[in-house]
Amino acid sequence: MSAVDRRPPHEVRAAAVRALFSLALTLVALIVATLASYAGSGLLAPALLLMALGVFGTAWSLLEILISRQIAAQRLRGPNSASPLAGSREPRRRPAGRRAPLESSRVWR
Repeated sequence: MSAVDRRPPHEVRAAAVRALFSLALTLVALIVATLASYAGSGLLAPALLLMALGVFGTAWSLLEILISRQIAAQRLRGPNSASPLAGSREPRRRPAGRRAPLESSRVWR
């Protein structure tokens, strides 16, 4: 399976969705704060507070994406392995037609 076709784990996708929602909330708060400042409305202070919380939430979510990607990569790697996917490889199987000789069937001369 190539790296392009492989889907990220569930934790990474969930963190990306949370980051996208947080970014959307921040952009809406930015637009509301801009319009409230033009209109001289009382919504400016709550919009700025919501925008600051949105920036914090977006940064937190992006950090969560990075951490969950690292955890998923370590889970794929396996214990005590040097290569990235050594833990996920299946052992090689021998062809069905040829079998290795059994140790007890050896004839010692």
